[in-house]
Amino acid sequence: MKILITGAGGFLGRNLAVNLLSKGYKVWNFSRKEHPQLQAMGVDTICGDLQNQNDVLAAFKGMDVVFHVASRVGIWGDYNDFYQTNVIGTENVIKACRENGITKLIYTSTPSVVFDGNDICGADETRPYSKKFYNHYSQTKTIAEQMVLRANDEKLCTVALRPHQIIGPDDPHLVPRLVNAAKQGRLKIVGTGKNLVDVTYIQNAVDAHILAFEKLSPHSKLAGQAYFIGQERPVVLWDFINEILVRHNLPKITRKVPASAAFYIGLFFECWYRFFRINGEPPMTRFVSLQFSRSHYFSHQKAKNDFGYEPKISIEQALDLTARK
Repeated sequence: MKILITGAGGFLGRNLAVNLLSKGYKVWNFSRKEHPQLQAMGVDTICGDLQNQNDVLAAFKGMDVVFHVASRVGIWGDYNDFYQTNVIGTENVIKACRENGITKLIYTSTPSVVFDGNDICGADETRPYSKKFYNHYSQTKTIAEQMVLRANDEKLCTVALRPHQIIGPDDPHLVPRLVNAAKQGRLKIVGTGKNLVDVTYIQNAVDAHILAFEKLSPHSKLAGQAYFIGQERPVVLWDFINEILVRHNLPKITRKVPASAAFYIGLFFECWYRFFRINGEPPMTRFVSLQFSRSHYFSHQKAKNDFGYEPKISIEQALDLTARK
C-alpha cells in the first residue's frame, strides 16, 4: 500500500512517517522542499505547493491513502495566507484524491474548530463548530474540516482527527516558545492559573492517526466523522507549564495578570500591529489570552469506542520524555 503524507517534514508528519514505515508501508512526503532527514529514513519527497492544483494532482498519482497533515499554523498573520493553504490546499487535496482514485483521506484538524473563547469542560464531538473566531488559523481549519467530512462517500472515506497541544521530543513549537518566553521574562500566569487543558504526547497522536486509518472503510463508524484526541486526563495548564520550566532549570512562573486585562492588551496589540502594518507576531493576542486563561479539554470516548484509541504514553511519561532535566 502506497501512502502519501502532506507535510511529513513537520513534527507530527515526520513521526507519523516513521511509524508507518515500521509497519511496512511505503511512504512518500509532499511538501515545498526536500527533507534530507526523511530521505535518510526512506521517505521520498515530491516537491510542490498545496495551493497549486496541478502539483497536488501529480503528487497523488499512484497513491492509495493520504494523510493530510500539512497546514499553515500560527496565531497571527494575513487571512489570505491561511485561507490559501488551509482551505484551497485542502480543496485541492480532496480533488486530487478523487481524480486519482484514492480511497482514504485522514485529515489532521484541531480542537480550535469548536473554541469560541469560553470554557470547554469535557465536551464531546456533538459540540457545534464555533461561530466566533479569534484567529485565522481556527477559522480556516474549521472550513477545511467541514469540507473533508462532507467529501466522505463510498469511493473516498474521510475522517478528521483533532489532537490538542502536541508535545514530545524535538517539538519545534509549543515547549520552545514557552521556554524562550520564560527566559525573556515575558511569561505570566493569565487568570487564576487553575484552568484545565488537554495535551497530547506525539506518539499518542501518531497512534490515533494510524488506528483511524486502519479502521476506516466506507461502512465503518469513522467515515465522515471527527474525533478529539488527547491524554488520559486534562492537566492544570500552569502547573504543567511550570513543571516544564523546572525541567529546563528555569524558575516557576508566579506573576499573574487578570484574564480580562490580558484580553484587552491582546486586542490593543492586534489593532496596533494592523494599523501600523508591523511585521512579526504581537506579544499578546486575544486568542493567546483566552487559551492561557480558559479551560479547554474534551471527551475522547468516541475515539476509544470507534477505533480503540487509548493513550499508551501517560502524562507523567510524556513530561519525562519531552523535557528531561
